[in-house]
Amino acid sequence: MKAAVIREHGGPGSIQIENNYPDPKPAAGEVVLAVKAATLNYHDIFTRRGMPGIKVPMPCIMGLDFAGEIVEVGEGVEGWRVGQRVMVDPVDRVNFGGLLGEMRPGGLAQFCAVPAHHLVELPAEVSYEAASCLPVAYGTAVRMMHTIGKIAKGERVLILGASGGVGTCCVQLAKLAGCEVIACASSESKLKRLAELGADHLIDYTKQDFVKWAYEKWGKPHRRKFEGGVDVVVNFTGGDTWVKSLRALHRQGRLLTCGATAGYDPVEDLRFIWTFELQVLGSNGWMREDLHLLLDMIKDGRLTPTIDRELPLEEVNEAFRLLEEREVFGKVVVKAI
Repeated sequence: MKAAVIREHGGPGSIQIENNYPDPKPAAGEVVLAVKAATLNYHDIFTRRGMPGIKVPMPCIMGLDFAGEIVEVGEGVEGWRVGQRVMVDPVDRVNFGGLLGEMRPGGLAQFCAVPAHHLVELPAEVSYEAASCLPVAYGTAVRMMHTIGKIAKGERVLILGASGGVGTCCVQLAKLAGCEVIACASSESKLKRLAELGADHLIDYTKQDFVKWAYEKWGKPHRRKFEGGVDVVVNFTGGDTWVKSLRALHRQGRLLTCGATAGYDPVEDLRFIWTFELQVLGSNGWMREDLHLLLDMIKDGRLTPTIDRELPLEEVNEAFRLLEEREVFGKVVVKAI
C-alpha cells in the first residue's frame, strides 16, 4: 500500500511516501479500514519532531484523525461488517494504551488496522471529510467550551487562534450557544472567513492589542464589580498571550485552555487570578459522547467542519508545512485514495 512514513524523527520535509509499504492484516479484535480521509493536528507535528519522554515505535505512520470503510474484519469482532462507514476515535479507552497515529499506525496511509473498540459508526449524512475533522480538534473544542467551560447565552467570548481547527469550531460553538464572539487571527483573509462563520468582532492580533481593544469596547475590569472586559477567553496558545488573557477578563471570568502551541511555560501573574477571582480551566481531549454529539450536530446542520483544502497523500509534507506555518484556516484533509 501507499503510506506516509517516518523512520526517525525530523523536521519539515522529513516524511517519506512509500508505495510498497506492507498491507496491514487484522489481528483478533481488529478491522482493516480503507482510509477515505485524514486530517492533521499539531500533535502530528510533535510526533514527527519527537517529544521528550515519549518513545514512538519506528517506522511510524502518523495521522490521529481519520475515517474510512471497513474492508476486512478480524477474528472475534462483533457488531462491525465489511462495507460499513466509520470514524476512528484515536484514544484507547479499553486498554489505555497509546494513541493511533503515534504508538501504532494511523491514518496517513491507504489502509489501517484498527482495534474495533476505536470505531464510531458514521451516519450516512456525515461525509468522510467532515468526520475526519472531529476527534482531536472538534472533540477537544466541544469539551472545552461546553463540558468544562459551560459557555452561556449572552456571554462575551474572546477566542485566540480562532482560525485553526480548534478555533473555528470554538467560534461556531460559541455562536450556537448565543454568545458574543470576538475572534482573533493574524490576517485580513482569515478574519473575513471568521466573520462568515459568525464572529461578531474581529481583531488582527498582529496590529491590535486585544486587551486594549476589550477595554476600549467594554471598559477596564473592576475588582469590586462584574463589569468591563470579557466573560471568557479561549487560549490554547500560551506563550506571551497568557497574562494578557488574564487581564482581559472581568471579575470571576473564565480562562479556558486545552494546549500551549506557542509555549507551555509562560510568564504568570497570580495577582490577576486572586484579585479578580478568575477561573483557569483546563480541558484534556474528549469523551466518546462528545463525538456522538458532534456527529448529531453535523447531521442536523447545526455545525459544519471548516476545511481549508484537500491534498493527496503525496503532498503530505506540504500539508504539514501549511499547518506548521499557520497558513491553514480550519483543517487540511489528506487523502490516499
